[in-house]
Amino acid sequence: MRISSDQEAMALALAWAERALWLSNPNPRVGCIITTTDGEVIGQGHTQAAGQAHAEVMALRDAESRGHRVRGATAYVTLEPCAHHGRTPPCTDALVAAQLGRVVIGATDPNPAVNGQGIARLEAAGIVVESGLMADASRGLNIGFFSRMIRKRPWVRLKMAASADGITALPNGQSQWITSPEARADGHRFRAQACAVLTGAGTVLADDPSLDVRGFDVTRQPHVVVVDSRLQTPVDAKLLRGDRKKWLYHSGVASEQTCEALRAAGATLMTIPNTQQKVDLAELLNDLARREINELHLEAGTALNGSFLREGLVDELLLYLAPTLLGQGQGLSNFGPLASLTDGIAMRWLTPTMVGADLRLRAIIGDRDAF
Repeated sequence: MRISSDQEAMALALAWAERALWLSNPNPRVGCIITTTDGEVIGQGHTQAAGQAHAEVMALRDAESRGHRVRGATAYVTLEPCAHHGRTPPCTDALVAAQLGRVVIGATDPNPAVNGQGIARLEAAGIVVESGLMADASRGLNIGFFSRMIRKRPWVRLKMAASADGITALPNGQSQWITSPEARADGHRFRAQACAVLTGAGTVLADDPSLDVRGFDVTRQPHVVVVDSRLQTPVDAKLLRGDRKKWLYHSGVASEQTCEALRAAGATLMTIPNTQQKVDLAELLNDLARREINELHLEAGTALNGSFLREGLVDELLLYLAPTLLGQGQGLSNFGPLASLTDGIAMRWLTPTMVGADLRLRAIIGDRDAF
């Protein structure tokens, strides 16, 4: 395979990076291809699961396995190669040892342990480095990683499903299922790419959800986060099953007996109260960032949705609308009341998509992608 331009090569590297979408958390999704000076692709790879090889090493291994020499070749990497020893050795060391002639980088790594240092190390070794090619695409693929590194909190994606008139449940509480099987499967795709799924105690008590990824072959399940001020989550709740991490955030008013029972069921309890003896949601996000959560997938009820929106903690809206009208029932969120229309939460729509019979709408809240 041959490529004819740097843009074509980086587009291919980005396609490889997408293969890490459900795999590499909490590491960023990175792709790398290696070409000869005349454009022949001789190595390709993407970042593996945390603790395993990064994209650059995978591409070098691929080239070697096919009998190609990489000395003097060009590597296209969607994100600046790491220059520090984390779970794996620095990728810059591998590129320097391979004696590449040129490295083309998409986005600069926002991690303070890397930011510019990877480029500097490559240049110090005499490798020609160019950066910024298709950087927005690389950044968009890793919006949660950028959020955690720059804002010190995860990227929060609020997922909701409703009728065309915005009803999420009938007055009697019935909500399964408003949207189609195709829309529900699409929602699982977004769960799969998140580091963690968050819900509230009310949803746990009402629906007993598993909040795992089903219908897709995934090697990792997202961790579970429950906002549960009074620790009402039952010890036999479905979301406490499995070996993924389960974090329950509460206000500290529960008995020690309740705490001990939940710990025995596999939950990690975090006490973060606000002045109203509920969970401090902003500090919860800060804590999750410290736990290496990049993207947080929020699937909750009207009240908790409203709390996150009211406090300005939602970054992206993921909304599925079914082609039906339900009239009365529960709405999408509960915040306000507002004194003026101008007090509403401004959003920027992304391209709408049909999923089965339903309409998928995505929107960025305010200027959330301007960090």
